[in-house]
Amino acid sequence: MAVPEAVIRPAVPADLEAVAEIYAHYVSETVITFDQTSPTVADWQGRLDDLAGRGLPFLVADLNDEVVGYAYAGPWRPKPAYRYTVEDSIYLAPDRTGRGLGGALLGTLLPRCAQAGMRQMIAVIADTGNGASTALHERFGFAPAGRLTGVGHKHGRSIDTLLMQRALTTD
Repeated sequence: MAVPEAVIRPAVPADLEAVAEIYAHYVSETVITFDQTSPTVADWQGRLDDLAGRGLPFLVADLNDEVVGYAYAGPWRPKPAYRYTVEDSIYLAPDRTGRGLGGALLGTLLPRCAQAGMRQMIAVIADTGNGASTALHERFGFAPAGRLTGVGHKHGRSIDTLLMQRALTTD
């Protein structure tokens, strides 16, 4: 399906209520995220500020002045040797999936991370039986890097995570 006329742009504080609402759905209704409590708008502001301070992108998909999805890259691990590796997060409003917005967000996120000096991106994907996230990442050159078995437990079930990885630079 063709990508709707969404504008992919940097997130601003006015977007964070919509971001919080999108993510809250996945926290309460799915096992896609292992969070069990939804972050507040203030929590999201802290994340936006932290990522901006690190020079990392936090993007939204804006469709007719409505935030319908978001993506950002955050530090993979806190130790200094990991400083050039990021983990992506991509979430869409539940009624906006399957329309190409995830690809539009990831396709913008990747070069912005490379421009920020990042060298590797990791995707940590909850293995829920729905391969959409895995397929999205494969389309953008991510390769399987491992599986962690039964590391999450939410809504009465154990969940594996699939790790995928993609180089952002050629050096």
